[in-house]
Amino acid sequence: MNYPNGINRNKSSNYIEKINYANRGMSLEDDLNRTNEYYRSIDKAYIYKKPTPIKIVKVDYKINKITEGYLNTPSTTDYNGIYKGKYIDFEAKETTSMTSFPLSNIHSHQLKHLENINRHHGIAFLIIRFTRLNKTYLLLENDLECFLKNSKKKSISIEYFDKKAYLIKDKYTPRVDYLEILDKIGGI
Repeated sequence: MNYPNGINRNKSSNYIEKINYANRGMSLEDDLNRTNEYYRSIDKAYIYKKPTPIKIVKVDYKINKITEGYLNTPSTTDYNGIYKGKYIDFEAKETTSMTSFPLSNIHSHQLKHLENINRHHGIAFLIIRFTRLNKTYLLLENDLECFLKNSKKKSISIEYFDKKAYLIKDKYTPRVDYLEILDKIGGI
């Protein structure tokens, strides 16, 4: 096909499509950020993405740029906030696996943090997206803890998610309506 500006983009040309990999793995985070913005806009819940704690060491003030920094302390989880008077705290992860979620994707201090939130009667959970299956699950901390105590496996199978977790159906607005799941299971 010949385009108006004279560029010929057929398979026989040497045209190489540039692929931007900068934001791979960000779709769940983007969906959750938009979902949380929606919840705030309708005054339903106030849940925010936590910033990563970074210690700034050097700044180039001429160009207004941080030139050196490092993680100050290990971050806990991705999101926290309040819904119907209850504290909510969760971690969001994506996997390209079609069969399981690798536990190596979650740090031990994050697991301990979720356990502590649950123990103090907050609502703690994981949101896991299997990108190639186009499935997003909410796994409560209790069910995660049960798996960890009763299994030596290094990953959680999709069958466990199908059995113990809650499938979050994609919507237009909000995209990832995880509060709908919490309302249905009576956690709030």
